[in-house]
Amino acid sequence: MSTQPTPIVIGYDGSPGSIAALKWAAAAADRAMAPLQIVEAFEIVILTRPSPGKVVPLEAVRASRQKGLDEVAAGVREQHPGLRVETSLVGGSAAKTLVDAARDARLVVLGSRGLGGWSGLLVGSVAVQVTAHADCPVVVIPHDEQPHGDAGPTVIVGVDGSKASAKAIDFAFDQAESLHAQVVAIHAWTSPFLTYADGASMLQFDEEQIREESRLLVAESVAGAAADHPDVKWTTELALGSAAEALVRRSASAELVVVGSRGRGGFSGLVLGSVSQSVLHHVHSPIAVVH
Repeated sequence: MSTQPTPIVIGYDGSPGSIAALKWAAAAADRAMAPLQIVEAFEIVILTRPSPGKVVPLEAVRASRQKGLDEVAAGVREQHPGLRVETSLVGGSAAKTLVDAARDARLVVLGSRGLGGWSGLLVGSVAVQVTAHADCPVVVIPHDEQPHGDAGPTVIVGVDGSKASAKAIDFAFDQAESLHAQVVAIHAWTSPFLTYADGASMLQFDEEQIREESRLLVAESVAGAAADHPDVKWTTELALGSAAEALVRRSASAELVVVGSRGRGGFSGLVLGSVSQSVLHHVHSPIAVVH
């Protein structure tokens, strides 16, 4: 008995961000030979009392939205012949709709901000909620994504030795293989000493030893994924300072940045750690958050 392949879900609302996300998701589904499910949330909010004679039947609104969604799907099929494209118009909030859809998806893709979002926000509330609560990896496409340089496609992944980091590494290598990209594994560390006004250090430490330990941590963390993807080239970058700043800075030339939902030292009650939240809000490339 054959099983249906799990789909890549794209959250669509007609906004520029969701159109960019749809393009990314369709290409990813084509590469993975997976179905593409275009999901639109159907939520009616009545802000004022309607005037007599100007009430639009709910079913007419739904039919109009479905027609628009079908036209979007037809456009994707034209761009990607052979790709199985499905549509789903679901009653309810966008965040809940996508979190529910994630239960049966291999990946959820959405724009950083949709329709109705505050223009000053870098990442909208829907993207934050979905990345925090979805059961599968979530890729968020930034609204200001810029073309990358000619150095070749690169997938950046944050490595800290945690279980979430291990999942992120596996995902990064999978994506790099499909994109014919190299992986850059970034590990950040902070100086463990304090300096007094007279220049004396509170703690003495061997910086080269710390760097070597960091290289070893990355090598051990990446070993399994690298063995499973022998054709994917990878390299290590060590950064002194904030992990979030290192990932955001490197994202300017990346096809994708991959982070775990929470790394080492995070508070157990947090669904998203401080590094993943910070990168999500400031990254220049698509970002994948892997639970």
